[in-house]
Amino acid sequence: MTVNAYPEKTCEIDRLIRHPKLVEAALSGRKTQQRRDGLYAYPGETFSLEGVEFVVTSVERQKIGEMTDRDAQAEGYPSMAMYKDLILKMHASMEWNDEGLVWVHSFMRRQLE
Repeated sequence: MTVNAYPEKTCEIDRLIRHPKLVEAALSGRKTQQRRDGLYAYPGETFSLEGVEFVVTSVERQKIGEMTDRDAQAEGYPSMAMYKDLILKMHASMEWNDEGLVWVHSFMRRQLE
């Protein structure tokens, strides 16, 4: 999918990963995805966490109810149950809606050329 095939971004890429525990998980390689209700980046864009460069490798839509334990692990959590529990605690007024659409931002450390 080309950049032109995506809608306009709803937030800046530097806000994709903010929580210190999630930053640490990305830096250690345990976190390779970030789900957001808005579009924060396009494939090929780069961002920095504590001086380490990352590149967005893909962006796709997913129903939150389609998430698996493997997806939760890519988010930096040990299981889907823990991911769901923590998301609901962080967003107290949010209700879990299996049909809700999110943007899955996949990324990896940028390789030096």
